[in-house]
This record gives sequence, structure tokens and C-alpha cells, in this order.
Amino acid sequence: MDHPPLPMPPGWPARIRALAAGELSPPTPKPSATVVLLREGAGGPEAYLLRRRTSMAFAAGMYAYPGGGVDPRDAEAAPAWAGPSPAVWAERLGTDPATATAVVCAAVRETFEEAGVLLAGPDADSVVEPRDWTAERAALEAHELSFAEFLTEHGLVLRSDLLGGWARWVTPEFEERRFDTWFFVAALPSGQSAASTVGEADRVAWLSPAEAVAGYAEGRYGMLPPTVSVLRELVAARSPQDALAAARSRTVRPVLGRAEVAGDRMTVRWPGYEELTIDGEFPI
Repeated sequence: MDHPPLPMPPGWPARIRALAAGELSPPTPKPSATVVLLREGAGGPEAYLLRRRTSMAFAAGMYAYPGGGVDPRDAEAAPAWAGPSPAVWAERLGTDPATATAVVCAAVRETFEEAGVLLAGPDADSVVEPRDWTAERAALEAHELSFAEFLTEHGLVLRSDLLGGWARWVTPEFEERRFDTWFFVAALPSGQSAASTVGEADRVAWLSPAEAVAGYAEGRYGMLPPTVSVLRELVAARSPQDALAAARSRTVRPVLGRAEVAGDRMTVRWPGYEELTIDGEFPI
């Protein structure tokens, strides 16, 4: 076993029972995007992970990737675009072109806001030269401008070809806060470096997927099921480019955890990820 037994979060049993009894209306999941940023390490690729501050409302104290919710403005105006078209991305991500545009835009924007890494360039064959983007990142985070406006102002195009679609996880229906999250992989562009301090994180770390999974198993790195599952899938990658190549052959289908109730026994399963199953007696 390469993982500790998953505990049942304390708020789940009551909500699972309420959902099963028809007394709970599931919240609509918020479309979101997150990016596993990879760089070349001494023994293979390393992933950029942020430990979320304990004051955060969601996933406090957990290690995660740069990411966040789709901003309505991500869908209002399409940015200058290079790489696979929104129609191609829609097919890869299992959604419509408008949603695919917004999700890809959110993935690139959040990576820029949180990690300071910009997957964009002056044309379809280059990436932006390194510079201090502190003011621009703060303006985006404060919603003072859209990502499309930022790119236009600086004469840049979004490099969608630098992303690889990897997975899609949807928060179970009984959860109080729900997200419909697309996971991407990307290689750290040459010449750029990721932020060593992030506002929503109290620590950043570059870890090989194997090291991160081992740390999770030993209880040193707290992670939500999607985070550690993606890392397990990346253990076989020999380089960031190898991970991007693997992404091209993946089918991105939503993974949704579902709960079963039989008396005091509760079981939560994620189809295709049986190692994540939570099962036990949870009396009222």
C-alpha cells in the first residue's frame, strides 16, 4: 500500500445521510482549472506544489497545484490564442468550445497569478522574456483587468500548446463546497522561474512525483485525492516533455466520488480509483 487509510472527514456522514434521504440539494460545482507545473530535476521531473495556508476556507494545510476558479471574464473575451483551437480543446476536455476557452484561459491565468509563470509569448513560437510582473499579477488577482486585456496590452498570445490536458475531478455531491476541476500539465518555460512565495501558501516545494507520493504515504504531505492521484500517474514520466506527450493520449473524463449508505455503514468510491475508497461504520 502506497497511501495511508483515508479517514472520513467529520462533516461528511451527516451530509451523506441527508443527500441519501433527499434532504440535501447538491451545490452546483464551480468550473476550475489547475496546472501541474513540471521542471527538469536531477532524477527526472519535479512538480511545483503549494501548501495552502491553514486559514484558507478550502483545503487548508493541503499541498496543491497553482489553480482556481474560472473567472466570468475568462469567458467574456477570448484572448489572442496560439496552439490547439478551442474546438480541439473542447473535444479533449469533454466540454463545449466556450467552456474550453474559459478553462484553458483560467489555467494559464492562475499559473501566472500564483506561480508567476506565464505560458504566453509574442507569437506562436516563443515565450515571453522574464521580467517583473508583480503589478500585473496583483491587478489580475484583484480583478482589475481580465487576462485577455492583460495579454492584449502587452502584445502577447496565450500558448495553449504548452498545456496538456490530464484529468477532470468533480467534488462529490454531498460536499458543501464543490468544484469541477480540469487538471493540466505544463513544462516550466526556459528562462522563467516559479515564485518562491505565494500569498495563499505558507510553503512552496519542487518535488518529484515519487517523492511527493511517498511523503503523502508517510503523512508528511497532506493532499486531497485528486492531487495525489495525478502525482501517482506522473511517476512514470521521465521528463516534463514526456508528461506532455502522455497527456496527448489521455481521455479526460470526469471523476465523481459517490457515497453509499447501508445503516451505519458508509462507503465513498471514486470510479477507477479504488485505492481512494473510504468505508466504515459511522453511527449518528
